[in-house]
Amino acid sequence: MLNKFNFNKNLLLFLIAGFLSTSCSKNNKYEKTFSDPQLYRKTVKRLSDVMVDNIFSPSVASRNYAYSNLAAYEVIAALDSQYISLKGQINDLEKIPSPEKGKKYNMGLSSVIAYCKVAETVTFPEGSFKSYTDSLKNLASKEGMSDDELNNSVSYGDEVGKAIINWSKGDHYAQTRSAPKYSVKNEEGRWVPTPPGYIQAIEPSWGKIRTIAIDSGSQFLLVRPPVFNMKDKNSIFYKNTLEVMNVGNNLTEEQKFIASFWDCNPYAINMLGHVMIATKKISPGGHWMNICGIASKIAKADFPKTIYSYTFTSVAIFDAFVCAWDEKYRSSVIRPETAINKYITPDWHPFLQTPPFPEYPSAHSVISNAASCVLTKIYGDNFAFTDTSEIEFGIPERSFKSFIAAANEAGISRLYGGIHYRTGVEEGLTQGTQIGKFVVDKLKMKK
Repeated sequence: MLNKFNFNKNLLLFLIAGFLSTSCSKNNKYEKTFSDPQLYRKTVKRLSDVMVDNIFSPSVASRNYAYSNLAAYEVIAALDSQYISLKGQINDLEKIPSPEKGKKYNMGLSSVIAYCKVAETVTFPEGSFKSYTDSLKNLASKEGMSDDELNNSVSYGDEVGKAIINWSKGDHYAQTRSAPKYSVKNEEGRWVPTPPGYIQAIEPSWGKIRTIAIDSGSQFLLVRPPVFNMKDKNSIFYKNTLEVMNVGNNLTEEQKFIASFWDCNPYAINMLGHVMIATKKISPGGHWMNICGIASKIAKADFPKTIYSYTFTSVAIFDAFVCAWDEKYRSSVIRPETAINKYITPDWHPFLQTPPFPEYPSAHSVISNAASCVLTKIYGDNFAFTDTSEIEFGIPERSFKSFIAAANEAGISRLYGGIHYRTGVEEGLTQGTQIGKFVVDKLKMKK
């Protein structure tokens, strides 16, 4: 009888332990869900999708990514002792709410809520993130997060998001919405609208936007572009222009693929008879946000490091766009398509559609090298990866041996596409390196 009693007692204890283990596992399931870096990658992708659907310009898209990531990062910096707040490190950011002592917060949920709070504010249509954030709250509750922890996390994410939104209002973005339109001057060598849409110049005042880490858009001034001269066939400008035409006329299939892969035109116009049909894609900044996510997955970066890498990279991209735009509207260089059609042959067309803003420098070159500097800092040299960013737009994946190699290819793709001179590409890559290295040296984000 004693042995039987002991057996039943042991069986009972085993069953109780199993029940408690199962119950505990169920109640703590949310901890795994909200510490999975894939959740953050999914959240960034949602912002990309919203911007593709509603056609945000490349420069504005970079602003949306940077501010949203900064909000998430400041939550991480407050709740993870490995990371350092950017308060006092970036321009004019001085106030970020602190979490209350004694309250329990879920870092993952709170950071994503902060991200979505900002993303909702800087994009349209209104409510574009509501269903997503509601689903996250419901999931947290369903997976066992207590009401107190859930409410604390959501409340703190909202507070940090609001702080970043308030800070963003000082960057002069609102003022540029009502700034005068770019005045197209009928002067030789100056930019004019290009086919097929002949769209007016986009964001002519973007160079005046407050930067985040660098001092201003004019901090890294480029050398002056070659002097416009299409009369002297020995002039640098004429030779640059002729090179664009000759390269475009003799593109290999590989060069066409490279040009298409890095096109990243958020709004390309296709003419079907007299009807215009728009093709939507991610912006150059969106492409590098995808690369950032791919890198974090390959490196098996944890949740905080994933946010850190997105934020670091998006800050460099944002500042790079301000610098590129500052120079574009200072020099106002004519696009190759216009120069070739006017001075060489009227029937030439570039492989890619010419974007609606001046040529010098290649902004894709600037932002790509800036991003590659930061990603190299985070994940190292010779970090091989396969870029799947364009698959959803019908373009196959492409593999690279390093971030720098990808950036260099992004630059030369603009020459293959017929939308930039070699000078604009090379000087753009140089400026991007300067910006990226400055941002890497200035910002102290990890202990």
